[in-house]
Amino acid sequence: MDCVRFGAGSRTMVLIPGLRLRPIREMAYAMGRMYRRFAAEYTVYILDRLDPAPAGYTVRAMAADTAEAMDSLGLAGADVLGVSQGGMIALDLALDRPELVGKLALAVTAARPNDALRQAVGRWEALAKAGDYDGLVADVMERMYSEEYLRRFGRLLPLVSRAGDRVDLERFAVLTRACLTCGAYDRLEGLRCPVLVLGGRRDKVLTGAASEEIAAKLGCEIYMYDELGHSAYEEARDFNDRVAAFFDEK
Repeated sequence: MDCVRFGAGSRTMVLIPGLRLRPIREMAYAMGRMYRRFAAEYTVYILDRLDPAPAGYTVRAMAADTAEAMDSLGLAGADVLGVSQGGMIALDLALDRPELVGKLALAVTAARPNDALRQAVGRWEALAKAGDYDGLVADVMERMYSEEYLRRFGRLLPLVSRAGDRVDLERFAVLTRACLTCGAYDRLEGLRCPVLVLGGRRDKVLTGAASEEIAAKLGCEIYMYDELGHSAYEEARDFNDRVAAFFDEK
């Protein structure tokens, strides 16, 4: 499992990112820049999935692997941010190993599969198995990003696609299929740490309702971005500030 570390703060933050076409070691600089808001106060650890990803990999197994990594790094009581599939993992982590999680922020995630997720997973898995990297990137971007974002940055799609020969599509297919194993919903009452949920009402991957049902079950704080979808964590300028404010609450 790869781990990227940045920041020089005395507090500990663990970031569990969502599905990505490339391992985090190849995106370390970009992710460090994306979450630089936390670098002064925290030492931030970004934890990936196992590589190679075993056949039949499940979200709960990913959570166990994450817990083992945190044990090895001595990261008990960390503030944890889980994004998309990372949020699914973070839920099982907090439920199975509560001593590892101080506070939990969940972004654009789900506690159980729904029809939107099944449709997205089915399409992405099929494209990955067919080796259609260009089609996969196009479908991921269309489901994730707002129309405004695509208007501004969609022209960069061909540049992203040129690097497709370096992507392990078999691994991506395994990780994608694992999303359908998320199943923490019926155990949510067992969470003991403070939780913040952030979602996008126009989420085409999981739906905004997936975020809302987690918050409703927990009775926790929630913020929904009305005009954004699955990439709210990337597009919303105040996303990191909201997470930081929640982690700072006494």
